This record gives sequence, C-alpha cells and structure tokens, in this order.
Amino acid sequence: MIEEVDSDGNHTIEWAEFCDMMHKIRRGESDAAMAAVVKKAQKMFNIEGAGGSTHAFSEDEKNAFTLHLNNCLKDDADMADRLPMDVESMALFENVQDGLMLCKLINLVEEGTIDERALNKGKKCTNVYQKTENQNLCINAAKTIGCQVVNVGAADLIEGRPILILGIVWQIIKLQLTHSIDLKHCPELVLLLEDGEELEDLLKLSAEDILLRWFNYHLIASGSDKRVKNFGSDLKDSDAYSILLNQIGKMGLASASDPLEKAGQVIGNAASMGVPVILQPKNIVSGNKKLNLAFCAQIFNTNHGLVISEEELADFDFAGLDLDDAGDNREERVFRMWINSLNVEGLYINDLFGDLSDGVAILKVMDKVQPGIVSWNKVNLTPKNKFKKVENCNYAVTLAKQMRFSMVNIGGLDICDKNKKLILGIIWQLMREHVVNVLTALGGSGKKVTDKEIIAWANEKVKGSGKNSSIKSFQDSSLGNGIFLLDLCAAVGPGAVDPAVVTSGSTDEMKMNNARYSISVARKIGACVFLTPEDITEVKSKMIMTFVASMWSASLQPKQ
Repeated sequence: MIEEVDSDGNHTIEWAEFCDMMHKIRRGESDAAMAAVVKKAQKMFNIEGAGGSTHAFSEDEKNAFTLHLNNCLKDDADMADRLPMDVESMALFENVQDGLMLCKLINLVEEGTIDERALNKGKKCTNVYQKTENQNLCINAAKTIGCQVVNVGAADLIEGRPILILGIVWQIIKLQLTHSIDLKHCPELVLLLEDGEELEDLLKLSAEDILLRWFNYHLIASGSDKRVKNFGSDLKDSDAYSILLNQIGKMGLASASDPLEKAGQVIGNAASMGVPVILQPKNIVSGNKKLNLAFCAQIFNTNHGLVISEEELADFDFAGLDLDDAGDNREERVFRMWINSLNVEGLYINDLFGDLSDGVAILKVMDKVQPGIVSWNKVNLTPKNKFKKVENCNYAVTLAKQMRFSMVNIGGLDICDKNKKLILGIIWQLMREHVVNVLTALGGSGKKVTDKEIIAWANEKVKGSGKNSSIKSFQDSSLGNGIFLLDLCAAVGPGAVDPAVVTSGSTDEMKMNNARYSISVARKIGACVFLTPEDITEVKSKMIMTFVASMWSASLQPKQ
C-alpha cells in the first residue's frame, strides 16, 4: 500500500504524497488499496465512549440491519408506529431501546422463545423500569437461542449504545438466517458429505461451514475451477456469486467489467429469484464478511438447489440422529445453549455429543464452572488420534469425581464414543454445579446451598407474598401446572406477573400456557433460565431445580 502512494520511492509517505493521494481519492481517480481503506474509514461512525475513548461502527451494517428489520417486522401490529425506519438514519438505535423490537426479532429465530404476554407494551412501557424488564427478557432469551452476550446489560440497550446494539442484533439476525441450515430442516444436505464422512460429521459443522460447502458444491457442479474459503475476499470479484446464481437459478452470468456494476448485476439476479437482499454492491466489493454471510444464507433459504430423490435419501440413517425435538434431543439443546452462554473463550458448541468427544471442550467447561481445576499441561489441546482423545476424556472423568459428581460406570471412552445418556448426565451435573456456585457466591456465606435449602427459600418467598402455594420437592406433581413458579416470579418481581394471564392449570393447554409464561417472566425479572415449557409440564425435577435456584440468584442481584 505504501508503494502505491510513495511516488519518489523512498519507502516513506511525505505530506505532499499524502495530499496527492487524498486528492485523487476525493476525485474518484484512485484504485489503490489505500484508497479502499480511506473510503471504508469514511463510512464508519465514531462514537465517544467512557473516558473520551472512541469506538467505530459500520454505517453499511447499520443500514443493512435496519432494512432487514423493516422487511421482517413490517406486518407486526406492534411495530406499525415505528416501521419502516429510515435506513440512512439512526432510527435503529432509538427503536430498540424499549426492548420490544429485539424480542420480536428473537421470536423470528425460534417461535415462542419469548411469550409476548410477558412484554411491556404501549402504555405499559413508558419508564426505565418497564424497559429494563423487556431488555432483561431480551438478553436472557438471546442466550437461550445461542447468542453469546458479553458485557451487555439492559442499561446499555436502553441508552442506545450503537456498538453493543449492532453486536447483539447481528447475532440474532445471523441465527435467524441460518436457523434452518441443518439436516432436520434440509435433509438434502447429505449431498455435501465428503468421502469417508457420516451424517454425524455434518451435525458438527457450523451453519457457516455448511454454507461454504454448499457454495462450493454448486461451483463444482457448474464445472468451474473457482472455490470459496471465506465470506470476504473470495467473493469480492462477484464471479463465485454469478456462477452460483446461474447454477441454481439459471440467471445467466454477470458480465460487467466494473466491480461495482458486476456486484449490482449479481444482486439484481438474486432479487429476481426472490431473495430478500439487504446488502449493497459496495459490500460485496469491499468483502464485508457479515453481510456476505447474510446474503449467502438468504440465497440458500430462497433456493438451495440441492436435489435428491426419496430413494437416495432412504439410504441414510436419519432415525439414528434423533433429529426430533423430544426427549434427549430437547435436553441436548438446553445444555448446548447453556454452555454457549458461558462465553468460554474459543468455544462454541454446535453438536453437544460430537463437540465434546475429544475431551477438550468439556474440560474448558469444567474450568469455567470451577476455575483452576484443570491442569492444562495434562491436556492434549489438539488430539490427533482416538488415544489422545480418550486420555482427555479420562482426565475429565477424574476431575468430575474430584467435583463429587455421580460417575458410576462412566469412563472416558463413553464420552469419546458419544454415549448420549452418560454425557447428558455429566453436563447436567456441571450445569447444576454452576448454578449453585453462582447462588453461593451471591449469598456470601461461602457454604454451598442444598436442594432442601432452595425449596425452603422458595416456599418462604411465596408465603411472604401472601400466596398459599408450596412444594415439597422438585418432583412435586403440582409443579406441572406452573402456578407455584408463577407465584414465585410474582414474589421475586412484584408486578411482573399479570394475574389476568395466569390460568387455573386444569387442562394440558392451560398448564402449557402457564409454563411458557413463567419462563418469560423469570427472564424478565433477570433470571437466566435454561429449560423448556415441557420441562415444567412434565415436572423434570433437574431443570425445575435450576429454574428455582436461578430465581433465588436473581433476587440477590443488585437492582438496576
């Protein structure tokens, strides 16, 4: 870049050379790499932070996210008074301050994640307290769908801090766009299997990795030698996009010689296929990874172009993958999201059983739950063979016993071989230990609380609020109607529960409504709970224990 500007060749940019470069850039006469950097900097907003520090955010990304929200929520009655937002304005940061828009977006990722009956809307959302409840619900719900929310609180979102808002909005949008890029929603993905791979190998891949495979699958099918390894530089020239769209939609190849014009042709072709495009030609040319990832996901969701016959699909053992949402798979998802919420550096779980099988990930979780317990010099951080993986898993079993977990008939080989029942048992105990440790730390006594003490606290809290409900244990069948948990929520967060919404719980439907409502109210109060409504209606004692313990933790947190 220096050589492009250094006209006298002395390896230094003098003032005159700098001025000459800037003059050419302003007139649009420079194609130098430095010009691209300057142009990118011109499109960044600088925001003053604490202590006078400044943070930059991309106007292009802000515009794209604003357009996406306009498209997705345009038919929502609650959003009628604020949409469409002016894409070029700062309206996005203003409209998310009450939490309502973000909660709506989360429900587009996973329908029913947030029970809207728990949201403060309209006249019920006019003060900071009510907005804080909505933002608490948003942040805690975001964690349960796979967002990693670090150092973001309700106050940050209410204040409209652009960097933090764009960070969480992008994570939610990415999950929304990639949510269906898996074997459950698209069994045709079996076509992406490479030599020697099994279906389980696809489960381990992130949505981003699957998208790259899918992209290259169509490039190969087209007869092209071009391949993409990333969502940035490999897409800048628009050639790969052009080939992809022609292969799956017969749109013809983009022929323009000017990069921006060519990118515009690609976007136009995608739009003609029905793709709801949110990026601009300049975003492709500049190699914006986020917006290119979003564009690829939008193309996939509109027309993935993977064709396989029913007979060919029948050759694959989908039954062995437990792709439904019942039983162990529901538990697997809860535990996976819980691990991701811990924000362990360098760790994100896509497939609980597969990602834990080398022992490294489970050791990282253990070290997060009980800092310092892992001696990392004993760990094979990049195990190349099964022997090294089993060594790691054996070490994890040893540490689990040290943490006084129940590990009867569990060995390292069980983890390495992806024994689902045994792995779920270990992760449950880690999750319980983490919840108890947080509660113990907040209590200040230093003594670990027991299930009996948690139950006693909950009964006392509910009784103190004037309610008559109580429980004898976490297996108490009365928990199934959700009334005790809602009474507990009302006791911890006075005014958080709307009595008009609570049902008698006399039918299965009423029980489910109470269960859904109790989870969202708990998150609204500030409790980060990881369970499903079915866990409540079916009285899954382990998960209900974490719910009640998290409520106790929330009651001990300093109020904002």
